[in-house]
Amino acid sequence: MRVPMTEYLFIDLDTERWVCRVCEHDLGDANGNYKEGTLVYDRDPREIHQPIIDPERYEFTFSPDPDYCRILEFYCPGCATQIETEYVPPGHPPTVDMLWDVDALRAQWARRGTDPMTAIAYGPGDDAALHTHADTDTHAVTGTR
Repeated sequence: MRVPMTEYLFIDLDTERWVCRVCEHDLGDANGNYKEGTLVYDRDPREIHQPIIDPERYEFTFSPDPDYCRILEFYCPGCATQIETEYVPPGHPPTVDMLWDVDALRAQWARRGTDPMTAIAYGPGDDAALHTHADTDTHAVTGTR
């Protein structure tokens, strides 16, 4: 039984694994942090939040200082779908945003007697793979072809 947890992640209760909802890539133990199974892009925040005023003339430009802030983007290694983004201080490890009691989750869905994949109606549709370019776009995340 698979339980959708976010729009791009579900937990397979039979194998107790995090799985990408787009390509079904295994992202690791569902009793741990799914981010350990992703590709991480450590971005300079100035790439996203560009200076509003001239950085050549002013020290403070309304753009985040990369010495104080980094943007971590987490991607599925199978299809390059961006799963999560977080703002952290430089050198800070990825945060743990979800920890689940998998046994309790399994018991909860067994009591309900419904299929969570039909009961929870959010996330990518059946045609999500049509809009994913795993073979051509993965190099943008991994730096390889």
